Amino acid sequence: MKHNREYEIAWQGLKPGVHTYQYDIEGRFMKEKDAPADHTNWDVCVTLDFDKKNSFFLLHFDVDGSVTVPCDRCGDDFRMQLWDEFDLVIKLTGDGEKEKDEDDVVFIPRSETVIDISRWIYEFIMLSVPLQRVHPNKPNGTPGCNAQALKLLNKLSEPPESSKKAIWKGLEALKDKTSNKRKLK
Repeated sequence: MKHNREYEIAWQGLKPGVHTYQYDIEGRFMKEKDAPADHTNWDVCVTLDFDKKNSFFLLHFDVDGSVTVPCDRCGDDFRMQLWDEFDLVIKLTGDGEKEKDEDDVVFIPRSETVIDISRWIYEFIMLSVPLQRVHPNKPNGTPGCNAQALKLLNKLSEPPESSKKAIWKGLEALKDKTSNKRKLK
């Protein structure tokens, strides 16, 4: 992977307070990070509010944009809107100290003068893509999926009448006998 200074923040030269950075992410960045091949036409804007404190940093990522993905229901590609927010805390440690990173807390030594945020940008963009990707409904309330694919799916999901009856035929006769015995008592 190439080293890209565009996603590095030299924190030692920054004054305490909030600093805002904006990153326009396209397909090249996501491809370098091994994003799924069926996710195309990335157009994402990540806004980072970097709040520098004395011994830690508060990072707030706003993800906004869109990506073309295949629909899980019909298989046709569609444009999906992305939006999410993520917070991250970076704590500074002494040079010899080893701290284990937590979910939302990352530890870096004070000797590090630059923070590379490209990994977090990629992770937060990927977390913004929902696990289930289905066409949104049209304004009139009908499904946005391919109508022919939906018809085929409905046809395939219905069990054939003959096999449905053949499976339960013997059990229904048994059910009728037991219900009749209960009525007689």
